[in-house]
Amino acid sequence: MASRPGAHERPSLEGRLHAVGTAGGKVPRIAYFSMEIACDPALPTYSGGLGILAGDMLLSAADLGLPVVGVTLLYHFGYFVQHLDASGNQTETGEVWDPRTRMFGVDRTVTVSVEGRTVQVGAWRYDVVGTGPIATTVPVYLLDTDFERNDPRDRALTARLYGGDSRYRLCQETVLGYGGFAMLEALGLADGIGTFHMNEGHAALLVPALVESRLGSRTYRDVTSDDIATVRRLFAFTTHTPVPAGHDRFDPALTAEVIGEERARLVERLGGQRDGTVNMTQLALRGSHYVNGVAMRHGEVSRKLFPGDTIAAITNGVHAGRWTSPAFRILFDRYVPAWRQDNGYLRHIVGVPVEDIAVAHRAAKDDFFVEVRRRTGVTLAPAHFTIGFARRAAEYKRGYLPFWDIDRLAAIAAKLGAVQFVFAGKAHPNDEDGKGVIRRIFESGARLGDKLKFVYLENYEIALAQRMVAGVDLWLNTPRPPLEASGTSGMKAALNGVPSLSTLDGWWVEGCVEGHTGWAIEGDLEAHDNDANAADAAALYDKLESAILPLFYGNPDGYARVMRDAIAINGSYFNTQRAVEQYARIAYCAID
Repeated sequence: MASRPGAHERPSLEGRLHAVGTAGGKVPRIAYFSMEIACDPALPTYSGGLGILAGDMLLSAADLGLPVVGVTLLYHFGYFVQHLDASGNQTETGEVWDPRTRMFGVDRTVTVSVEGRTVQVGAWRYDVVGTGPIATTVPVYLLDTDFERNDPRDRALTARLYGGDSRYRLCQETVLGYGGFAMLEALGLADGIGTFHMNEGHAALLVPALVESRLGSRTYRDVTSDDIATVRRLFAFTTHTPVPAGHDRFDPALTAEVIGEERARLVERLGGQRDGTVNMTQLALRGSHYVNGVAMRHGEVSRKLFPGDTIAAITNGVHAGRWTSPAFRILFDRYVPAWRQDNGYLRHIVGVPVEDIAVAHRAAKDDFFVEVRRRTGVTLAPAHFTIGFARRAAEYKRGYLPFWDIDRLAAIAAKLGAVQFVFAGKAHPNDEDGKGVIRRIFESGARLGDKLKFVYLENYEIALAQRMVAGVDLWLNTPRPPLEASGTSGMKAALNGVPSLSTLDGWWVEGCVEGHTGWAIEGDLEAHDNDANAADAAALYDKLESAILPLFYGNPDGYARVMRDAIAINGSYFNTQRAVEQYARIAYCAID
């Protein structure tokens, strides 16, 4: 590959390829396609919740010995490195990294047509290694277009995650769908796949790719209902988006330019158009025998968005081994040593002395506060009640809500005990509203003065999240219902005994047992915009004032019992071990 500015330290896939076999000794029967997969904390191949969920799912699949192969794209400059100034203004830079530190080059290349150009596609392989007596290794193939022979526009298709405009996104999805299937064929894996699982609509072009492979010399005009039915039996689709605007939609003319006229007509033949646009969710819906949302409430919302479609629900989870802090791993190993093999055993934590829960939490809190000081120079007080909020910075997640009425918040803290806030989260580079949320949080923090301590951590990623979800006393989540599909940060916190305070949306509708796993923010469901924000903020303050702070400062053992219940009730259920087992039973119907 030719050198270009900023790329001289990056490895070349070309010229460094070497043969690697299918890992784990099992021929994959399930192909898991996702635009992003958080394979490893050291690899910037994810932006947030979707990629971390995908990584957790594949970790649990490996633990359970499930014969899975993952397919995604390699992003040479990652998502982005976040920089925040003193006013909360976000700027971004790319993150150059070396795939050779964690993965192998694959000795196969394939081609895919993008905008009429023939694009060379290679791959790197990362092995997700399971643990336990039935574990296997799940290979993940990360597609790469950065070859010298490719047009510069095509070399850039695996440069950045969610970078560029609609054309760039559609070109990336073409590489993922058509290129990903071609790579599985080149590796000799495609014929053995019984289920292709599309994690969100980004992978929907996999459906026409598979149909096309069945057509042979026939054209899109020759596609029969039997052809479609045969392919549908091979697909499962998980949608993560609860609002119409969040689904990938492309102009039909643009689609024809990018994938070609014949393929665009096949997409239309497969039912991929909706409201005059090529809708990737619609294409995936029409191409799949099983479709699910990611929480029970999200399933209901999705059925309203796509009336007439059968949409089930499998609530998300998190990988218990990945997200449990060292202090709680020691605790779990002591009291329920089988928890790693069967996360359901965590329900037995209900019998652990609350003193031991408190000791483990204090260790996790101390560890997190050391990290906060290392990153920011701010010293937080371990004895003070600490609220954590770390989500993608988007307007609907309302990170500014706890500061809606600063005077009331300060008065509550003055009366009942000190409160300190730790925030984190990135806004998409093109999301000005999201960047505005960060600035608004900083402005509120400045107005707090000495009344409440506040810190915002840059570059929220796996290593920081692992400390943060364990090191705060309360996890705060304030999405505007019904815009939260699921959310998983509170699940991670629950594994570490950290209860949630959240609006009743996404997974929290199922996870909230008032006063046991946390507390609900119950505002005015009929209110809108600022009235809804004011009502939800008032409900948040009410819970802090009447229940949470009096318990934390006045009855520490009682608060530790809530922490224990959060593990026993939510940690034992909202995990990817349970979720993967549900997918295997319900969605992966081709599994013996």
